[in-house]
Amino acid sequence: MRNVILSVLLAAVAAVSGYVEELDEKFKEYRQDELWLVEFYAPWCAYCHTFEPIWYEVGAELKSMGSPVNVGKIDTISHTSIASEFNIHGYPTIKLFKGELSFDYKGPRTKDAIIEFTNRVAGPTVRHLSSVQLFQHAMSHHDLFFVYIGGKSLLKAVSLDEVPVIAVFKDGTYYLYNEVLDGDLSPWVNRERFPSYFQIDNFSLYQMGELSKLVALAVVDEMTPSEESILYKTLIERLSTEYSDQYKNVYQFGYVTDNEYINGIIMGEIMMPSIIVLNMSVDGYFLPGSKIETIEDVIHFLNSVLEGRVKLLGGNGIMQQTKRLFFKTKSTVVMLFQTAPAFLCLVCALPVGIVVMIIWGTCTAVPADDERPAEEARSSAASDGKRAKLLQPDNGEKTSEEKKED
Repeated sequence: MRNVILSVLLAAVAAVSGYVEELDEKFKEYRQDELWLVEFYAPWCAYCHTFEPIWYEVGAELKSMGSPVNVGKIDTISHTSIASEFNIHGYPTIKLFKGELSFDYKGPRTKDAIIEFTNRVAGPTVRHLSSVQLFQHAMSHHDLFFVYIGGKSLLKAVSLDEVPVIAVFKDGTYYLYNEVLDGDLSPWVNRERFPSYFQIDNFSLYQMGELSKLVALAVVDEMTPSEESILYKTLIERLSTEYSDQYKNVYQFGYVTDNEYINGIIMGEIMMPSIIVLNMSVDGYFLPGSKIETIEDVIHFLNSVLEGRVKLLGGNGIMQQTKRLFFKTKSTVVMLFQTAPAFLCLVCALPVGIVVMIIWGTCTAVPADDERPAEEARSSAASDGKRAKLLQPDNGEKTSEEKKED
């Protein structure tokens, strides 16, 4: 509770102190002369509101460090040209602008991870590690990084048959890029840019749609961990290490403590704890056909998926997309009703009230064709009356016959 209060206070101080600047279209003009870390958000985005305190903490932390990076945020709904120019499709999107270049942040939505990304990208694009000490320093500060080795290496821990070579250091070891086995360099870097096993948040899971790997997950509740939750996490972690050679190129391993994103994929509520395999490129998923109790059970399940013996559920066909849209809408309405029932009632009542007023106005309005005959009738009656009055003799004036009699 104390940490939550502290985070809220830090966010409030950061907001008041101007550590995060609200930007507009003019940002396009002066961004080239400075370093900028920018959040693109939409006012209706629930994730943006949840992320806002973290973003202000990032601004305050970078300012206290004396970083040259400016921190800002842009409302892309008010400034649509910004969203179009920088190709913004999801919220919140985080970009670091460095001269003419821009770098997308695709890591966890945590303060430390964003600051690490900022400090790394704001510096030189490629840094020269001229000594073993500098390499060890990089190893101690980064869980994962890529290294180009262009000549004789001083690293005794790395055995090289030939140079140049590219290596990725992660999980306490390293892997060398092999053009014959791994294909093009860019897809290989994309496949290797995550640790073999880690806690995956919703944003990282979304980014894994770009991978050519399946994602094997333990879905657990860490607030009330059960023996089964601990077992599932342990089994998935063991697979990522003990069976790395067998599954490294086809599976990404991890665990999640929030089932909200997965519920949106399966259009239901997944039980916690569970083990599930996701194909994020098509929004599909696989579920084990029997209870998982041993690592052999998990291996059998993973092999069955690879061999096509387990049916792919979900997908991104038209029918599935329609069902998923309906499910997300329903989930959003339920969430709003639980968290802000008064606001939901107002939102629902407003369009209903407008429709009722339109219907009432339509039903009570007199058609223009009906008004015209009525007006003509009233005008005709008035003219007939006037004509009759003119023809009627005046009682106060005598006729010629009456004058003769007099």
